[in-house]
Amino acid sequence: MKKGIHPKYNQVKVVCSCGNEFVTGSTLDADTINVELCSKCHPFYTGEQKIVDTDNLVKKFEERVEKAKKMSSFKDKKAKMAERKAKKKQIDAKQEQTLTLKDMLANADISK
Repeated sequence: MKKGIHPKYNQVKVVCSCGNEFVTGSTLDADTINVELCSKCHPFYTGEQKIVDTDNLVKKFEERVEKAKKMSSFKDKKAKMAERKAKKKQIDAKQEQTLTLKDMLANADISK
């Protein structure tokens, strides 16, 4: 190793916004490093979900979902398909009952 070209390695105190403090090594000249997340408060390690929502977008989305669930017109895909099949059967049955002009003339008793 060459002398005089490597940075000095210091002991640095890390302070998290949750209040957790620990000591680590760094090449920074500062005594402390302030961080927003650490292993004590990060969602990956804690298993808790934290959502930073300043515009209330998540709350608005959840309200829309609840409103959609309460609506009676909301149907799932299977219900829509069953309704379409029933309507098609009804139309087909109605078409079988209707007579064409040729059928009506054949059934009519016309005397010449």
